[in-house]
Amino acid sequence: MQTHIVPVGFDYDRLIAPLIRDQFDVDRVILLEGTVGSEANVEYSRNIARKLEQDFKSLLGAETVRVRLSDVYDYDAAFERAFDLINAELDADADPEPDGDGDDTEAREVWVNVCSMPRPVSFAFATAAHSIMVERQADRDRIHTYYTAPEKYLETELAEELRANRDLLTRLQTAIDADGEKTDGPHEDGTRLGGVDDALADRVADRLATTTDLLSEFDERGTTIGAKQIGDSHIVELPVASFQNVKPFEELVLFTLGEHDEFESVSELAETLAADLNEEYTDSFRSKVIYNVDRLGPGGKGYIEQEAHGKSYRTTLSRIGELWVRAHADGDRDRTER
Repeated sequence: MQTHIVPVGFDYDRLIAPLIRDQFDVDRVILLEGTVGSEANVEYSRNIARKLEQDFKSLLGAETVRVRLSDVYDYDAAFERAFDLINAELDADADPEPDGDGDDTEAREVWVNVCSMPRPVSFAFATAAHSIMVERQADRDRIHTYYTAPEKYLETELAEELRANRDLLTRLQTAIDADGEKTDGPHEDGTRLGGVDDALADRVADRLATTTDLLSEFDERGTTIGAKQIGDSHIVELPVASFQNVKPFEELVLFTLGEHDEFESVSELAETLAADLNEEYTDSFRSKVIYNVDRLGPGGKGYIEQEAHGKSYRTTLSRIGELWVRAHADGDRDRTER
């Protein structure tokens, strides 16, 4: 069985055409819809999602659900949602194979499409998929991320059509102006060239000005304008996932840092861990914590950051460490070794 997680932006073909052409056996589709942006953009994306929902059902026979993301620029929330969705699909029981005994089940594969929607969502889902591959080694062959290149981009074709329309409007405007000069204004019936009245002449002038300005911006800036402020910054950091799994005691270290935000020293962290575990705080226990913090630090898995101050190291979670804790916050911490 295959579940495809598909973030929906402004694309249609790239989200369904490759699955039809390559004859994928798609059983379930999760369409992700964004709710942030201009009203026109959100509605356009929703229309694409509605069409995809219908066509995934009719053309591929897939069960299709639509899920909304409240903020397509919130990388952390998208990572957490991706982590939950992918794990849930991997853990879901597949329908029994029709062999009569009802015991056999088919392992479900999860395919994550990263073609569409704003990049924070695509990268968040790709990074989450990679993180789960690291954590679930036995299931790594059941997790896939994929991209499809378009056969052509419509932006340049739309721009060429606008240029043709601009040229036509320019010729029409010139003819209207020339007719007005020849007759010293509108005709006796209040019209100009070919029955064009003042109102229509003004519309031609307005459309010509608007088209000319839009093409000028396109030629100067490309397909986008400006840099949107997201929160208090104009950039969204995209952290890289670790290539190593997190061991049980390391999990406990990360959860403790997540609860307390930071510790002024590794010794303070070790004391807190010992108290939480009802263990005696000894040199041996402190050494164990130091060893695990080093493994989780910048020279290891990258989940912890340390800043030297005096003879101590202020210890906090890194960005990817914060994401790991957030994604695993609802998990069973009883798995951690005591």
